[in-house]
Amino acid sequence: MNKFENVYKLAEKLKVDTKYNVPMRTLTTFKIGGDAALLLEVETKKQLSELIKYFNENKIDYIILGKGSNVLVSDDGLDKVVIKLKGEFCDISSLDENTIYCGAGISLAGLCKEAENKSLSGLEFAWGIPGSVGGAAFMNAGAYGGEMKDVIYSVTHIDNDGKLGVIKANDLKLGYRHSVYKENGFTIIGVTLKLKRDSKSEIRARMDDYMGRRKDKQPLEFPSAGSVFRRPEGNYAGALIEKCGLKGKSVGGAQVSPKHAGFIVNTGSATAKDVKDLIKLIQDTVKKETGYDLQREIIFLN
Repeated sequence: MNKFENVYKLAEKLKVDTKYNVPMRTLTTFKIGGDAALLLEVETKKQLSELIKYFNENKIDYIILGKGSNVLVSDDGLDKVVIKLKGEFCDISSLDENTIYCGAGISLAGLCKEAENKSLSGLEFAWGIPGSVGGAAFMNAGAYGGEMKDVIYSVTHIDNDGKLGVIKANDLKLGYRHSVYKENGFTIIGVTLKLKRDSKSEIRARMDDYMGRRKDKQPLEFPSAGSVFRRPEGNYAGALIEKCGLKGKSVGGAQVSPKHAGFIVNTGSATAKDVKDLIKLIQDTVKKETGYDLQREIIFLN
């Protein structure tokens, strides 16, 4: 019997769209990775709650995949259930004139645009970050002096027993690329944000400024997973990598971006092994020549 046959039956009962052997390279910004054994496209809290409860009771491996922007999927694919959040998880609603609730499945770009349309400021830093709202809260995404910590009021989740819950900002343990959800393993399903009123023209000007900086400095023309390494204390990963002469260095189809050494890009034929080998080469070289231990930011999915 297929190990996911019972999952398929439950998904069918819950009316969840199900797909087998889905190429993960089509679902990640790196455009790398083998097939996912089973993909579920979940549209409601009830569906997700029942699935998560079942998975945890039966020790079935699963992951929630946002926009696939901070991950590297194994060349062998994923022998686990992959969940994509659709439907109500992509809704945005106003709670008052400065507060909005958005589902975890919506893109950061979509959220930023909606905030601009509502003349709400505070999310301009996130314009151009290629991730989902859920992923941004999970990682406390940030750029250009701003971070999700600055605007999150609370986060709504489903715990490992399938129950709904809410954690307020003070208890989220939001820090550099960290939140309490990296510890508890709960599934983020929505985020409540407190923003500030401003004119659309001022908001758009800041968004355009940040996007212009991204285009100037980041290799947006190639598939990547964003910044590969965490920022080391007192320095910058890209600067250290460039100092070691590794800018433009390639392993197979993976290359340290000639534009920004903090990025590894897929030049067209990169495998996960190419990327992992290049990451190790970078870490070993930087450690030997500078003494810094570069810690990986992107998540390996096996």
